[in-house]
Amino acid sequence: VQLQASGGGSVQAGGSLRLSCAASGRTFSDFAMGWYRQAPGKEREWVTTMSWSGSHTYYADSVKGRFTISRGNAENTVYLQMNSLKPEDTAVYYCVAYERIGQMPDFWGQGTLVTVSS
Repeated sequence: VQLQASGGGSVQAGGSLRLSCAASGRTFSDFAMGWYRQAPGKEREWVTTMSWSGSHTYYADSVKGRFTISRGNAENTVYLQMNSLKPEDTAVYYCVAYERIGQMPDFWGQGTLVTVSS
């Protein structure tokens, strides 16, 4: 499956952004979906995962209560709504797809940069 992320940009602390990720190539609803991020000079970290049906979601503690993942299977798109952004959220965000939830992602998008200024 091919993943194309968009929606990154620059925002001030406390602001919001919504990332989108369009999937193509295979049946979207076969996959659990999620997001990772990589901050400058840091290792890539997991952010959130949603099951193929959307009935189960999981979040890193660092974003819980501020970020929300959602998916539109009819649109073959997964979203990441990011609220109350902090400078430490600055990172390249990657959309990912899992053939089996709980394992490492099988497919990665190209990343979209989010910059949060204080």
